[in-house]
Amino acid sequence: MPKHPDPHAALAMNMIDRVCVGDILTRTCDLYPDDIAMVDGDRSMTYREFETQTNQAASALLALGLQPGDAVGVLARNCLEQMVTYMACARANLVFAPVNLGLKPHEIAYCLKDCGAKVLIIEDALAEAGKGLPEHLPALQHVYWTGTEAIEGGGKSWQPFTRLLASGSDSPLEVLVGDRDPVQLLYTSGTTANPKGVVTSHLAVTMAAMANVIANHLPPQASMLCNLPLFHCTAVNCLALPTFMIGGKLVLTKGFEARECARLIEEHKIVMFVFLPMMYNDILTDPEARARDFSSVKRALYAMAPMAESKLKDIHELCPNADVILGSGQTEFTPATCLIRPEHQWSKAGSWGTATTMTRVAIMDDNGNLLPPGQPGEIVYRGPQVMTEYFNQPEKTEEAFKFGWFHSGDIASIDEDGAIWFTDRKKDVIKTGGENVASIEVERCLIGHPAVSEAAVIGVPHDRWGEAITANVILMPGATATEEELIEHCKTQIGGFKVPKAILIVDEFPRTGTGKIQKHLIRKSLEGYYSD
Repeated sequence: MPKHPDPHAALAMNMIDRVCVGDILTRTCDLYPDDIAMVDGDRSMTYREFETQTNQAASALLALGLQPGDAVGVLARNCLEQMVTYMACARANLVFAPVNLGLKPHEIAYCLKDCGAKVLIIEDALAEAGKGLPEHLPALQHVYWTGTEAIEGGGKSWQPFTRLLASGSDSPLEVLVGDRDPVQLLYTSGTTANPKGVVTSHLAVTMAAMANVIANHLPPQASMLCNLPLFHCTAVNCLALPTFMIGGKLVLTKGFEARECARLIEEHKIVMFVFLPMMYNDILTDPEARARDFSSVKRALYAMAPMAESKLKDIHELCPNADVILGSGQTEFTPATCLIRPEHQWSKAGSWGTATTMTRVAIMDDNGNLLPPGQPGEIVYRGPQVMTEYFNQPEKTEEAFKFGWFHSGDIASIDEDGAIWFTDRKKDVIKTGGENVASIEVERCLIGHPAVSEAAVIGVPHDRWGEAITANVILMPGATATEEELIEHCKTQIGGFKVPKAILIVDEFPRTGTGKIQKHLIRKSLEGYYSD
Protein backbone atom coordinates (compact mmCIF):
# COMPACT_ATOMS: atom_id res chain seq x y z
CA MET A 1 0.00 0.00 0.00
CA PRO A 2 1.49 3.40 -0.90
CA LYS A 3 2.51 5.61 1.99
CA HIS A 4 0.45 8.75 2.52
CA PRO A 5 1.79 11.63 4.63
CA ASP A 6 -1.81 12.77 4.98
CA PRO A 7 -3.52 10.55 7.60
CA HIS A 8 -6.90 11.11 5.98
CA ALA A 9 -5.57 9.82 2.65
CA ALA A 10 -3.98 6.84 4.42
CA LEU A 11 -7.29 5.98 6.09
CA ALA A 12 -9.18 6.38 2.82
CA MET A 13 -6.81 3.97 1.08
CA ASN A 14 -6.97 1.57 4.02
CA MET A 15 -10.77 1.43 3.81
CA ILE A 16 -10.48 0.45 0.15
CA ASP A 17 -7.93 -2.37 0.22
CA ARG A 18 -7.60 -3.66 3.77
CA VAL A 19 -8.30 -7.06 5.25
CA CYS A 20 -10.33 -6.47 8.44
CA VAL A 21 -12.45 -9.05 10.22
CA GLY A 22 -15.00 -6.36 11.11
CA ASP A 23 -15.65 -5.77 7.41
CA ILE A 24 -17.01 -9.32 7.09
CA LEU A 25 -20.07 -8.22 9.03
CA THR A 26 -20.53 -4.97 7.09
CA ARG A 27 -20.46 -6.75 3.71
CA THR A 28 -22.96 -9.35 4.89
CA CYS A 29 -25.24 -6.68 6.38
CA ASP A 30 -25.33 -5.01 2.96
CA LEU A 31 -26.78 -8.21 1.49
CA TYR A 32 -28.93 -9.68 4.26
CA PRO A 33 -29.79 -6.87 6.71
CA ASP A 34 -33.05 -8.37 7.96
CA ASP A 35 -31.89 -12.00 8.17
CA ILE A 36 -31.22 -13.50 11.59
CA ALA A 37 -27.49 -13.51 12.35
CA MET A 38 -27.55 -15.13 15.79
CA VAL A 39 -29.94 -16.98 18.08
CA ASP A 40 -29.22 -17.15 21.81
CA GLY A 41 -32.01 -18.93 23.67
CA ASP A 42 -35.12 -16.77 23.35
CA ARG A 43 -33.07 -13.85 21.97
CA SER A 44 -32.13 -13.25 18.37
CA MET A 45 -30.31 -10.54 16.40
CA THR A 46 -30.56 -9.55 12.75
CA TYR A 47 -27.53 -8.55 10.71
CA ARG A 48 -28.72 -4.92 10.82
CA GLU A 49 -28.88 -5.04 14.62
CA PHE A 50 -25.53 -6.83 14.76
CA GLU A 51 -23.90 -4.13 12.61
CA THR A 52 -25.47 -1.33 14.65
CA GLN A 53 -24.40 -2.73 18.00
CA THR A 54 -20.91 -3.45 16.67
CA ASN A 55 -20.48 0.20 15.66
CA GLN A 56 -21.85 1.37 19.00
CA ALA A 57 -19.56 -0.88 21.02
CA ALA A 58 -16.50 -0.07 18.89
CA SER A 59 -16.90 3.70 19.15
CA ALA A 60 -17.69 3.44 22.88
CA LEU A 61 -14.53 1.42 23.55
CA LEU A 62 -12.41 3.96 21.69
CA ALA A 63 -14.06 6.76 23.66
CA LEU A 64 -12.71 5.12 26.82
CA GLY A 65 -9.22 5.93 25.57
CA LEU A 66 -8.21 2.50 24.31
CA GLN A 67 -5.40 2.46 21.75
CA PRO A 68 -4.78 0.14 18.77
CA GLY A 69 -3.72 -3.29 20.02
CA ASP A 70 -5.21 -2.92 23.51
CA ALA A 71 -6.92 -6.06 24.80
CA VAL A 72 -10.58 -6.37 25.77
CA GLY A 73 -11.10 -9.34 28.08
CA VAL A 74 -14.32 -11.35 27.98
CA LEU A 75 -15.55 -13.73 30.69
CA ALA A 76 -18.63 -15.36 29.20
CA ARG A 77 -20.30 -18.45 27.88
CA ASN A 78 -21.69 -18.32 24.35
CA CYS A 79 -23.89 -15.23 24.04
CA LEU A 80 -24.79 -12.39 21.66
CA GLU A 81 -22.68 -9.90 23.60
CA GLN A 82 -19.54 -11.96 23.12
CA MET A 83 -19.76 -11.82 19.33
CA VAL A 84 -20.72 -8.13 19.35
CA THR A 85 -17.57 -7.53 21.41
CA TYR A 86 -15.45 -9.56 18.97
CA MET A 87 -16.66 -7.59 15.96
CA ALA A 88 -16.36 -4.29 17.84
CA CYS A 89 -12.74 -5.07 18.68
CA ALA A 90 -12.07 -5.93 15.04
CA ARG A 91 -13.72 -2.71 13.85
CA ALA A 92 -11.81 -0.55 16.36
CA ASN A 93 -8.40 -2.25 15.89
CA LEU A 94 -8.53 -3.67 19.41
CA VAL A 95 -7.83 -7.27 20.46
CA PHE A 96 -10.55 -9.73 21.51
CA ALA A 97 -9.22 -11.72 24.48
CA PRO A 98 -11.83 -14.21 25.74
CA VAL A 99 -11.21 -16.23 28.89
CA ASN A 100 -11.03 -20.02 28.66
CA LEU A 101 -13.60 -21.06 31.24
CA GLY A 102 -11.89 -24.43 31.61
CA LEU A 103 -8.92 -22.79 33.31
CA LYS A 104 -8.50 -22.46 37.07
CA PRO A 105 -9.23 -19.05 38.65
CA HIS A 106 -5.52 -18.23 39.06
CA GLU A 107 -4.90 -19.16 35.40
CA ILE A 108 -7.76 -16.92 34.26
CA ALA A 109 -6.28 -14.06 36.28
CA TYR A 110 -2.86 -14.81 34.77
CA CYS A 111 -4.19 -14.59 31.20
CA LEU A 112 -6.01 -11.30 31.73
CA LYS A 113 -3.00 -9.80 33.50
CA ASP A 114 -0.60 -11.13 30.86
CA CYS A 115 -2.49 -9.44 28.02
CA GLY A 116 -2.94 -6.22 30.03
CA ALA A 117 -6.73 -6.16 29.58
CA LYS A 118 -7.99 -2.61 30.10
CA VAL A 119 -11.65 -3.51 29.73
CA LEU A 120 -13.37 -6.66 31.02
CA ILE A 121 -16.83 -7.75 29.89
CA ILE A 122 -18.57 -10.34 32.08
CA GLU A 123 -21.69 -12.43 31.53
CA ASP A 124 -24.15 -12.02 34.39
CA ALA A 125 -24.18 -15.77 35.11
CA LEU A 126 -20.42 -15.58 35.83
CA ALA A 127 -20.56 -12.52 38.07
CA GLU A 128 -19.39 -14.40 41.18
CA ALA A 129 -16.35 -15.74 39.32
CA GLY A 130 -15.65 -12.29 37.95
CA LYS A 131 -15.63 -10.52 41.30
CA GLY A 132 -12.28 -12.02 42.25
CA LEU A 133 -10.50 -10.79 39.11
CA PRO A 134 -10.12 -6.98 39.23
CA GLU A 135 -7.75 -6.94 42.21
CA HIS A 136 -5.28 -9.07 40.21
CA LEU A 137 -5.42 -6.90 37.07
CA PRO A 138 -3.40 -3.69 37.46
CA ALA A 139 -4.14 -2.49 33.91
CA LEU A 140 -7.92 -2.93 34.23
CA GLN A 141 -9.83 0.34 33.95
CA HIS A 142 -13.44 -0.56 33.12
CA VAL A 143 -15.78 -3.48 33.81
CA TYR A 144 -19.06 -4.08 31.99
CA TRP A 145 -21.48 -6.95 32.53
CA THR A 146 -24.65 -8.26 30.93
CA GLY A 147 -26.72 -7.55 34.01
CA THR A 148 -29.26 -4.71 34.05
CA GLU A 149 -27.96 -2.56 36.92
CA ALA A 150 -24.66 -0.96 37.94
CA ILE A 151 -22.98 -2.88 40.77
CA GLU A 152 -19.66 -3.05 42.61
CA GLY A 153 -17.36 -6.05 42.24
CA GLY A 154 -13.74 -6.60 43.21
CA GLY A 155 -13.23 -2.92 43.97
CA LYS A 156 -14.51 -1.80 40.56
CA SER A 157 -17.77 -0.31 39.37
CA TRP A 158 -19.52 -2.65 36.92
CA GLN A 159 -21.69 -0.92 34.33
CA PRO A 160 -24.32 -2.72 32.21
CA PHE A 161 -23.18 -3.69 28.72
CA THR A 162 -26.27 -1.92 27.38
CA ARG A 163 -24.91 1.32 28.84
CA LEU A 164 -21.67 0.83 26.92
CA LEU A 165 -23.67 0.43 23.71
CA ALA A 166 -25.83 3.46 24.44
CA SER A 167 -22.74 5.64 24.89
CA GLY A 168 -21.45 4.82 21.40
CA SER A 169 -22.42 6.09 17.98
CA ASP A 170 -24.13 3.75 15.50
CA SER A 171 -22.51 5.58 12.58
CA PRO A 172 -20.11 3.44 10.51
CA LEU A 173 -16.74 3.48 12.24
CA GLU A 174 -13.66 4.03 10.10
CA VAL A 175 -10.35 3.31 11.84
CA LEU A 176 -7.01 2.41 10.27
CA VAL A 177 -6.55 -1.37 10.51
CA GLY A 178 -3.48 -3.17 9.17
CA ASP A 179 -3.84 -6.62 7.63
CA ARG A 180 -1.32 -8.03 10.09
CA ASP A 181 -2.64 -6.16 13.13
CA PRO A 182 -3.80 -8.53 15.89
CA VAL A 183 -7.52 -9.20 16.24
CA GLN A 184 -7.74 -12.13 18.65
CA LEU A 185 -5.70 -13.45 21.56
CA LEU A 186 -6.66 -16.99 22.57
CA TYR A 187 -4.91 -18.75 25.42
CA THR A 188 -4.02 -22.42 25.16
CA SER A 189 -5.20 -24.72 27.93
CA GLY A 190 -1.81 -25.05 29.62
CA THR A 191 -0.58 -28.35 31.05
CA THR A 192 2.64 -28.11 33.04
CA ALA A 193 3.16 -24.35 32.60
CA ASN A 194 1.11 -21.18 32.34
CA PRO A 195 -1.20 -20.93 29.32
CA LYS A 196 0.34 -19.43 26.18
CA GLY A 197 -1.36 -16.49 24.47
CA VAL A 198 -1.75 -17.04 20.72
CA VAL A 199 -1.87 -13.75 18.79
CA THR A 200 -3.66 -13.95 15.43
CA SER A 201 -4.05 -11.25 12.78
CA HIS A 202 -6.96 -9.96 10.71
CA LEU A 203 -5.43 -11.56 7.63
CA ALA A 204 -5.01 -14.95 9.30
CA VAL A 205 -8.55 -15.02 10.69
CA THR A 206 -10.14 -13.87 7.42
CA MET A 207 -8.21 -16.42 5.37
CA ALA A 208 -9.19 -19.18 7.79
CA ALA A 209 -12.87 -18.21 7.58
CA MET A 210 -12.73 -18.28 3.77
CA ALA A 211 -10.96 -21.63 3.81
CA ASN A 212 -13.66 -23.10 6.06
CA VAL A 213 -16.43 -21.86 3.77
CA ILE A 214 -14.69 -23.47 0.78
CA ALA A 215 -13.68 -26.72 2.47
CA ASN A 216 -17.13 -27.32 3.96
CA HIS A 217 -19.02 -26.32 0.79
CA LEU A 218 -21.18 -23.93 2.82
CA PRO A 219 -24.15 -22.52 0.91
CA PRO A 220 -25.31 -18.91 1.43
CA GLN A 221 -27.49 -18.34 4.51
CA ALA A 222 -26.79 -21.75 6.03
CA SER A 223 -27.64 -22.30 9.70
CA MET A 224 -24.86 -23.50 12.01
CA LEU A 225 -25.07 -24.88 15.54
CA CYS A 226 -22.42 -23.53 17.91
CA ASN A 227 -22.35 -25.59 21.10
CA LEU A 228 -18.57 -25.47 21.49
CA PRO A 229 -17.32 -22.45 23.49
CA LEU A 230 -16.54 -19.23 21.63
CA PHE A 231 -13.35 -18.76 23.63
CA HIS A 232 -11.97 -21.65 21.58
CA CYS A 233 -10.64 -21.45 18.02
CA THR A 234 -12.95 -24.15 16.65
CA ALA A 235 -16.11 -22.27 17.62
CA VAL A 236 -15.04 -18.74 16.75
CA ASN A 237 -12.92 -19.44 13.65
CA CYS A 238 -14.54 -22.57 12.14
CA LEU A 239 -18.18 -21.88 13.01
CA ALA A 240 -18.97 -18.26 13.91
CA LEU A 241 -16.94 -16.25 11.40
CA PRO A 242 -17.65 -18.53 8.40
CA THR A 243 -21.35 -18.26 9.27
CA PHE A 244 -21.21 -14.47 9.23
CA MET A 245 -19.25 -14.55 5.97
CA ILE A 246 -22.05 -16.41 4.17
CA GLY A 247 -24.95 -14.55 5.80
CA GLY A 248 -25.93 -17.59 7.82
CA LYS A 249 -27.60 -18.04 11.18
CA LEU A 250 -25.41 -18.95 14.18
CA VAL A 251 -27.44 -20.82 16.80
CA LEU A 252 -25.69 -20.53 20.16
CA THR A 253 -25.93 -22.82 23.17
CA LYS A 254 -24.33 -22.49 26.60
CA GLY A 255 -22.88 -25.97 26.29
CA PHE A 256 -23.89 -29.41 25.09
CA GLU A 257 -27.10 -31.17 26.11
CA ALA A 258 -28.16 -33.94 23.74
CA ARG A 259 -31.89 -33.32 23.62
CA GLU A 260 -31.58 -29.53 23.39
CA CYS A 261 -28.99 -29.67 20.60
CA ALA A 262 -31.08 -32.20 18.69
CA ARG A 263 -34.15 -29.96 19.06
CA LEU A 264 -32.23 -26.94 17.74
CA ILE A 265 -30.91 -28.94 14.78
CA GLU A 266 -34.47 -29.85 13.81
CA GLU A 267 -36.00 -26.42 14.52
CA HIS A 268 -33.37 -24.33 12.73
CA LYS A 269 -32.61 -26.81 9.97
CA ILE A 270 -28.94 -26.83 10.90
CA VAL A 271 -26.58 -27.49 7.99
CA MET A 272 -23.34 -28.02 9.93
CA PHE A 273 -22.12 -28.62 13.45
CA VAL A 274 -19.01 -29.90 15.21
CA PHE A 275 -19.47 -32.51 17.93
CA LEU A 276 -16.91 -34.39 19.96
CA PRO A 277 -17.23 -38.21 19.99
CA MET A 278 -18.77 -38.18 23.47
CA MET A 279 -21.47 -35.79 22.21
CA TYR A 280 -22.39 -38.13 19.37
CA ASN A 281 -22.57 -40.94 21.95
CA ASP A 282 -25.04 -38.95 24.03
CA ILE A 283 -27.35 -38.32 21.09
CA LEU A 284 -27.12 -41.84 19.69
CA THR A 285 -27.98 -43.40 23.07
CA ASP A 286 -30.85 -41.01 23.89
CA PRO A 287 -34.06 -42.16 22.14
CA GLU A 288 -35.71 -38.73 22.39
CA ALA A 289 -32.69 -36.92 20.91
CA ARG A 290 -32.18 -39.53 18.21
CA ALA A 291 -35.83 -39.29 17.13
CA ARG A 292 -35.38 -35.70 15.94
CA ASP A 293 -35.12 -34.82 12.24
CA PHE A 294 -31.46 -34.49 11.19
CA SER A 295 -32.15 -34.45 7.44
CA SER A 296 -31.03 -30.82 7.04
CA VAL A 297 -27.47 -31.65 8.11
CA LYS A 298 -24.95 -31.66 5.27
CA ARG A 299 -21.77 -31.68 7.40
CA ALA A 300 -21.45 -33.63 10.65
CA LEU A 301 -17.94 -32.87 11.83
CA TYR A 302 -16.09 -34.53 14.67
CA ALA A 303 -12.79 -33.67 16.28
CA MET A 304 -10.22 -34.40 18.98
CA ALA A 305 -10.56 -38.19 19.03
CA PRO A 306 -11.02 -41.11 16.61
CA MET A 307 -14.26 -43.05 16.29
CA ALA A 308 -14.91 -46.69 15.49
CA GLU A 309 -16.38 -47.59 12.09
CA SER A 310 -19.54 -48.86 13.78
CA LYS A 311 -20.05 -45.44 15.39
CA LEU A 312 -19.51 -43.68 12.06
CA LYS A 313 -22.19 -45.91 10.50
CA ASP A 314 -24.60 -44.92 13.29
CA ILE A 315 -23.93 -41.24 12.63
CA HIS A 316 -24.53 -41.70 8.90
CA GLU A 317 -27.88 -43.28 9.74
CA LEU A 318 -28.71 -40.38 12.07
CA CYS A 319 -27.72 -37.76 9.47
CA PRO A 320 -28.65 -39.45 6.16
CA ASN A 321 -27.75 -36.46 3.97
CA ALA A 322 -24.47 -35.55 5.66
CA ASP A 323 -20.82 -36.16 5.06
CA VAL A 324 -19.34 -37.32 8.37
CA ILE A 325 -15.97 -35.61 8.46
CA LEU A 326 -13.02 -35.48 10.84
CA GLY A 327 -11.42 -32.05 11.12
CA SER A 328 -8.17 -31.09 12.80
CA GLY A 329 -6.20 -28.00 13.63
CA GLN A 330 -4.78 -26.01 16.51
CA THR A 331 -5.07 -22.51 17.90
CA GLU A 332 -1.65 -21.50 16.56
CA PHE A 333 -2.58 -22.31 12.95
CA THR A 334 -6.13 -21.04 12.76
CA PRO A 335 -8.22 -24.14 12.00
CA ALA A 336 -9.26 -26.10 10.19
CA THR A 337 -5.90 -27.13 8.76
CA CYS A 338 -6.98 -30.59 7.57
CA LEU A 339 -10.35 -32.14 6.70
CA ILE A 340 -11.28 -35.55 5.38
CA ARG A 341 -12.58 -35.13 1.84
CA PRO A 342 -16.06 -36.61 1.26
CA GLU A 343 -14.70 -39.29 -1.07
CA HIS A 344 -12.33 -40.40 1.72
CA GLN A 345 -14.79 -40.56 4.61
CA TRP A 346 -14.81 -44.35 4.49
CA SER A 347 -11.54 -45.27 2.78
CA LYS A 348 -9.45 -42.92 4.95
CA ALA A 349 -11.68 -42.56 8.02
CA GLY A 350 -8.71 -43.16 10.30
CA SER A 351 -6.76 -40.23 8.82
CA TRP A 352 -6.85 -36.50 9.51
CA GLY A 353 -7.74 -35.90 5.88
CA THR A 354 -5.92 -33.54 3.52
CA ALA A 355 -4.82 -29.92 3.79
CA THR A 356 -7.47 -27.20 3.52
CA THR A 357 -7.39 -24.55 0.80
CA MET A 358 -4.90 -22.09 2.32
CA THR A 359 -2.70 -24.63 4.12
CA ARG A 360 0.42 -26.47 3.05
CA VAL A 361 1.22 -29.53 5.16
CA ALA A 362 4.51 -31.42 5.21
CA ILE A 363 6.40 -33.91 7.37
CA MET A 364 9.79 -32.92 8.80
CA ASP A 365 12.54 -34.72 10.68
CA ASP A 366 14.39 -33.26 13.67
CA ASN A 367 17.03 -31.71 11.39
CA GLY A 368 14.63 -29.68 9.26
CA ASN A 369 14.49 -32.10 6.31
CA LEU A 370 11.14 -32.65 4.60
CA LEU A 371 10.29 -36.34 4.37
CA PRO A 372 8.75 -38.28 1.48
CA PRO A 373 5.30 -39.91 1.58
CA GLY A 374 5.01 -42.75 4.07
CA GLN A 375 7.82 -41.66 6.39
CA PRO A 376 6.80 -40.48 9.88
CA GLY A 377 7.95 -37.20 11.36
CA GLU A 378 6.58 -33.95 12.76
CA ILE A 379 3.68 -32.23 11.00
CA VAL A 380 4.71 -28.73 9.88
CA TYR A 381 2.56 -26.06 8.25
CA ARG A 382 2.78 -23.02 6.01
CA GLY A 383 -0.07 -20.68 5.22
CA PRO A 384 -1.44 -17.18 5.85
CA GLN A 385 -3.64 -18.28 8.77
CA VAL A 386 -0.67 -18.93 11.06
CA MET A 387 -0.43 -17.08 14.36
CA THR A 388 1.72 -13.96 14.61
CA GLU A 389 3.40 -14.97 17.87
CA TYR A 390 3.07 -16.38 21.34
CA PHE A 391 2.33 -13.24 23.34
CA ASN A 392 5.31 -12.14 25.45
CA GLN A 393 7.16 -15.40 24.70
CA PRO A 394 9.70 -14.71 21.92
CA GLU A 395 11.75 -17.86 22.56
CA LYS A 396 8.74 -20.16 22.20
CA THR A 397 7.70 -18.23 19.08
CA GLU A 398 11.14 -18.70 17.52
CA GLU A 399 11.07 -22.40 18.36
CA ALA A 400 7.64 -22.81 16.77
CA PHE A 401 8.87 -21.22 13.50
CA LYS A 402 12.14 -23.14 13.24
CA PHE A 403 13.38 -24.04 9.72
CA GLY A 404 10.84 -21.69 8.12
CA TRP A 405 7.77 -23.77 8.99
CA PHE A 406 5.27 -23.78 11.85
CA HIS A 407 5.88 -26.81 14.07
CA SER A 408 2.75 -28.57 15.33
CA GLY A 409 4.25 -30.98 17.84
CA ASP A 410 2.26 -33.80 16.17
CA ILE A 411 3.80 -36.94 14.66
CA ALA A 412 2.33 -38.30 11.42
CA SER A 413 2.99 -39.46 7.89
CA ILE A 414 1.40 -38.39 4.60
CA ASP A 415 0.29 -40.88 1.97
CA GLU A 416 0.38 -40.55 -1.83
CA ASP A 417 -3.07 -38.89 -1.83
CA GLY A 418 -1.97 -36.22 0.65
CA ALA A 419 -3.92 -37.74 3.54
CA ILE A 420 -2.32 -37.20 6.93
CA TRP A 421 -2.08 -40.25 9.18
CA PHE A 422 -1.65 -38.95 12.70
CA THR A 423 0.47 -41.07 15.02
CA ASP A 424 0.58 -39.11 18.27
CA ARG A 425 1.60 -35.95 20.01
CA LYS A 426 5.37 -36.01 20.47
CA LYS A 427 4.87 -35.97 24.22
CA ASP A 428 2.30 -38.81 24.10
CA VAL A 429 4.43 -41.41 22.29
CA ILE A 430 4.98 -44.22 24.81
CA LYS A 431 8.45 -45.71 25.06
CA THR A 432 8.00 -49.24 26.36
CA GLY A 433 10.55 -52.06 26.34
CA GLY A 434 12.63 -50.34 23.66
CA GLU A 435 9.64 -49.79 21.37
CA ASN A 436 7.78 -46.58 20.50
CA VAL A 437 4.01 -47.02 20.70
CA ALA A 438 1.44 -44.45 19.56
CA SER A 439 -1.19 -44.01 22.24
CA ILE A 440 -3.81 -43.28 19.59
CA GLU A 441 -3.34 -46.71 17.99
CA VAL A 442 -4.15 -48.42 21.28
CA GLU A 443 -7.08 -46.06 21.83
CA ARG A 444 -8.51 -46.93 18.42
CA CYS A 445 -8.22 -50.58 19.27
CA LEU A 446 -10.06 -50.14 22.57
CA ILE A 447 -12.93 -48.08 21.14
CA GLY A 448 -13.39 -50.83 18.58
CA HIS A 449 -14.76 -52.96 21.42
CA PRO A 450 -18.57 -52.60 21.52
CA ALA A 451 -18.60 -51.88 25.26
CA VAL A 452 -16.09 -49.00 25.12
CA SER A 453 -17.20 -45.41 24.61
CA GLU A 454 -13.88 -43.57 25.07
CA ALA A 455 -10.27 -44.45 25.85
CA ALA A 456 -7.21 -42.55 27.04
CA VAL A 457 -3.88 -44.37 26.86
CA ILE A 458 -0.71 -43.16 28.55
CA GLY A 459 2.73 -44.42 29.59
CA VAL A 460 3.27 -44.88 33.32
CA PRO A 461 6.79 -45.32 34.80
CA HIS A 462 7.68 -49.00 35.23
CA ASP A 463 10.90 -50.61 36.50
CA ARG A 464 10.98 -53.24 33.76
CA TRP A 465 9.33 -51.60 30.76
CA GLY A 466 10.45 -48.01 31.25
CA GLU A 467 6.87 -46.98 30.57
CA ALA A 468 3.97 -49.38 30.88
CA ILE A 469 1.08 -48.87 28.48
CA THR A 470 -1.88 -48.07 30.68
CA ALA A 471 -5.45 -47.34 29.61
CA ASN A 472 -8.36 -45.54 31.19
CA VAL A 473 -11.68 -46.34 29.53
CA ILE A 474 -15.27 -45.16 29.82
CA LEU A 475 -17.89 -47.75 28.97
CA MET A 476 -21.00 -47.23 26.88
CA PRO A 477 -24.15 -46.53 28.93
CA GLY A 478 -25.45 -49.82 30.32
CA ALA A 479 -22.50 -51.83 29.00
CA THR A 480 -20.28 -54.09 31.06
CA ALA A 481 -16.74 -55.32 30.46
CA THR A 482 -13.85 -56.49 32.61
CA GLU A 483 -10.22 -55.50 32.41
CA GLU A 484 -9.32 -59.04 31.37
CA GLU A 485 -11.89 -59.02 28.57
CA LEU A 486 -10.58 -55.74 27.17
CA ILE A 487 -6.96 -56.92 27.34
CA GLU A 488 -7.88 -60.08 25.44
CA HIS A 489 -9.61 -57.93 22.82
CA CYS A 490 -6.41 -55.91 22.37
CA LYS A 491 -4.32 -59.07 22.04
CA THR A 492 -6.39 -60.09 19.02
CA GLN A 493 -6.06 -56.69 17.32
CA ILE A 494 -2.58 -55.26 17.92
CA GLY A 495 0.98 -56.42 18.54
CA GLY A 496 1.75 -57.88 21.94
CA PHE A 497 4.11 -55.07 22.95
CA LYS A 498 1.27 -52.57 22.33
CA VAL A 499 -1.24 -54.29 24.61
CA PRO A 500 -1.94 -52.35 27.84
CA LYS A 501 -0.42 -53.73 31.02
CA ALA A 502 -3.45 -52.42 32.89
CA ILE A 503 -6.89 -51.08 31.95
CA LEU A 504 -8.81 -48.99 34.44
CA ILE A 505 -12.55 -48.55 33.95
CA VAL A 506 -13.54 -45.03 35.05
CA ASP A 507 -16.64 -42.85 35.04
CA GLU A 508 -15.03 -39.74 33.54
CA PHE A 509 -11.81 -38.16 32.31
CA PRO A 510 -10.31 -34.84 33.35
CA ARG A 511 -10.98 -32.45 30.48
CA THR A 512 -10.28 -28.93 29.30
CA GLY A 513 -13.12 -26.45 28.81
CA THR A 514 -13.45 -27.67 25.22
CA GLY A 515 -13.68 -31.35 26.15
CA LYS A 516 -10.10 -32.36 25.33
CA ILE A 517 -8.82 -35.12 27.58
CA GLN A 518 -6.08 -33.88 29.93
CA LYS A 519 -3.64 -36.77 29.80
CA HIS A 520 -1.13 -35.01 32.02
CA LEU A 521 -3.63 -35.17 34.88
CA ILE A 522 -4.23 -38.88 34.26
CA ARG A 523 -0.45 -39.44 34.34
CA LYS A 524 -0.18 -37.55 37.60
CA SER A 525 -3.01 -39.56 39.17
CA LEU A 526 -1.22 -42.82 38.26
CA GLU A 527 2.25 -41.90 39.50
CA GLY A 528 3.60 -44.87 41.44
CA TYR A 529 0.89 -47.21 40.12
CA TYR A 530 3.42 -49.94 39.30
CA SER A 531 5.83 -49.28 42.19
CA ASP A 532 4.35 -51.84 44.57
